[in-house]
Amino acid sequence: MSLPGANAMRVLVVDDEPAILRFLRAGLGSQGYGVIEAKTAEEALAAVRRKAADLVVLDLGLPDRDGLELIPALRAADAAVPIIVLSSRGDERAKVAALDGGADDYVTKPFGMEELLARIRAAARHRLARQGELPIFRSGGLAVDLVRRTVSVRGEEVKLSPREWELLRLLVAHAGKVLTHRFLLREVWGGETDVQYLRIYVRALRQKIEEDPERPRLLLTETGVGYRLRAADEAEAAGPA
Repeated sequence: MSLPGANAMRVLVVDDEPAILRFLRAGLGSQGYGVIEAKTAEEALAAVRRKAADLVVLDLGLPDRDGLELIPALRAADAAVPIIVLSSRGDERAKVAALDGGADDYVTKPFGMEELLARIRAAARHRLARQGELPIFRSGGLAVDLVRRTVSVRGEEVKLSPREWELLRLLVAHAGKVLTHRFLLREVWGGETDVQYLRIYVRALRQKIEEDPERPRLLLTETGVGYRLRAADEAEAAGPA
């Protein structure tokens, strides 16, 4: 097992199940992450307030407070810290509530460590990209120049409509994060409530950026929740479709 270095990412695991804590402590620690544990909402909030964590893995079933209520409080305490919800609540309403409340991603129990590690990497990349405002985004064969407002796929430039560009720009700005239907409609359409508008533009965008639009590898659907653009490391790890 590798030991976390001085500059290791510090992951705050918020869960009151001993078995889950042991599993995450071993799995994250073996990859060089520094693991901090909190068994209650208040412990988690205190840790985030003192900037003790670079990323939060949060279970929703806590003994002193519902995790869905805790998410906005964590976000208020640290606007930048990525929050990945880890929960046995698999229903779409809980996912949407968590993401709209400020979570960056949602992983349903039972889960594999490799999946969680990929989500952690994506959330960390998203935070760094937001801090650095990287001008060029690359994922698989897709390259988006946010300064020149150009898009190329496998070296060939593609033309987007203004609305398609705004949708892609927003997805790039939050690459690796699940964006809910409501968020996308509000940001791109100014509050339009008909999700069919969104589906039409996602379909058109896939026709232009995906190698196989019927089997998308970049612009992914989170059923009943929203969409996610793969971060670069996810696209590379996905392998052939």
